[in-house]
Amino acid sequence: MFVDSHVNLHGEQFAEDLDGVIERARAAGVVRMVTICCQLADFPAVSAIAERHDDIYCSIGAHPHHAKDRPDITADELLEIAAHPKVVGIGETGLDFHYNYSPREDQFASLAAHIEAARRSDLPLILHCRDADEAMADLLEDEMGKGAFRALLHCYTGGSMLARRAAKLGSWFAASGIITFRKADDVRAVFRDDVPDDKVIVETDCPYLAPVPHRGQRCEPAFLPDVAAGLATVKGWSLAECASRTSENFFDLFDRVPRP
Repeated sequence: MFVDSHVNLHGEQFAEDLDGVIERARAAGVVRMVTICCQLADFPAVSAIAERHDDIYCSIGAHPHHAKDRPDITADELLEIAAHPKVVGIGETGLDFHYNYSPREDQFASLAAHIEAARRSDLPLILHCRDADEAMADLLEDEMGKGAFRALLHCYTGGSMLARRAAKLGSWFAASGIITFRKADDVRAVFRDDVPDDKVIVETDCPYLAPVPHRGQRCEPAFLPDVAAGLATVKGWSLAECASRTSENFFDLFDRVPRP
């Protein structure tokens, strides 16, 4: 049994064969999926997929690339949308200082609203962080001091410093296909040495980041066992143990998703 904590199913990459993609995932043992909202305007399309499938849930949020679209978004607005019965997380939100598609002040403003919504709803906060490790670590420590919330650093590729500081705050971490990439020794080292066994889950982040042996292909949730195999190697687990551990960790975090 596998759970894909982060899929992007509403885009054009899956427009022609979404039903087949979902069926292949089920055949591969993926029993639950969370399809992610990265742009507020996309929520109707994202939630429609979750509404059509009993084993798919969704989130509400604005990726830092899109923070500039609504830097004035409020926690109240996010919470109103999060009342949808299939919403199980707040995000994807966060900080991206690599591309800086949104000004940093807009990223911080949007992220603050998402944190407050996660704190008030007790829904997991799904975080993107790229080239912003120190800023993210500082912000998480500061915000946790104002009131607890549950944070998930999705598709974790950050360094050891952020991993250690976030782990002390009780954060979760998601491994993606990157953990199987030939040149990703630094990522594997962080998951081996700094990510607690009871705080790690898996994701495909499809249609991006297809794991080995599917590099160069469109990623699908059916590839999740290959991601899990990569994490299992790093952790010294069997594939079955990895599936069991990461699924249990997922349901501990996403506690509004019913177990099969």
